[in-house]
Amino acid sequence: MLFEVQGLSKRFGQIAALSEVNFQVRPGEVLGLIGPNGAGKSTLFECLAGVLPWDSGKMHAALGRTELLFYVPDGIAPWPSQSVGWALDFTCGFLRGKRELREEVIDQLDLRGLLRQPIGTLSKGQRKRALLAIGLLTPQAALLIDEPFEGLDLRQAREIAAALRVHAARGRTLFLSIHQISDAARFCDRFVLLSGGRVCGEGTVAELAALASTSSNDLEEVFLALT
Repeated sequence: MLFEVQGLSKRFGQIAALSEVNFQVRPGEVLGLIGPNGAGKSTLFECLAGVLPWDSGKMHAALGRTELLFYVPDGIAPWPSQSVGWALDFTCGFLRGKRELREEVIDQLDLRGLLRQPIGTLSKGQRKRALLAIGLLTPQAALLIDEPFEGLDLRQAREIAAALRVHAARGRTLFLSIHQISDAARFCDRFVLLSGGRVCGEGTVAELAALASTSSNDLEEVFLALT
């Protein structure tokens, strides 16, 4: 076990965004956090990353949070006036990133033609690839990535998935929040199902199907049965 979350809860006034959330993350796995819009996926990632304080609950891990987790949010443009190349160099320097992977990651995410371009001028898909490159270069044991395939076309999504798989095969733990359940089914090893701020299942598709008492191997059908 890389880390375990027990009883994590978060409220915004009268709204319970997360309620008694429990799950485990294993070393080197690709874990998918799936659920509809408003399920609490981004809130959970922000709590785990320390962006938001949670109200109650615990996270058990052998490493401190700064060594354990790096969070890649969706829809941001960090250092908008700086170039993509500058951001990658900053990650390798100030953030103690893996400089030996810089050129490989640039090629994996097709960024070589964007290195001189300011981040604030990138399209949504280009910005997503730049953010993923920053995350892949960081030294933390686990990456929390919010919507890794958002803004990408089919070809780009498949290329990104292949790149992420390479890093996972080397032992990097990937915890991905994915809105499209079909995308998660193709890519992830295990799943945490979140609905209405509560975990309604955790495991492989087969384990979740058993929990739902169904013989279906379709993750969408299993999700609907459990929620």
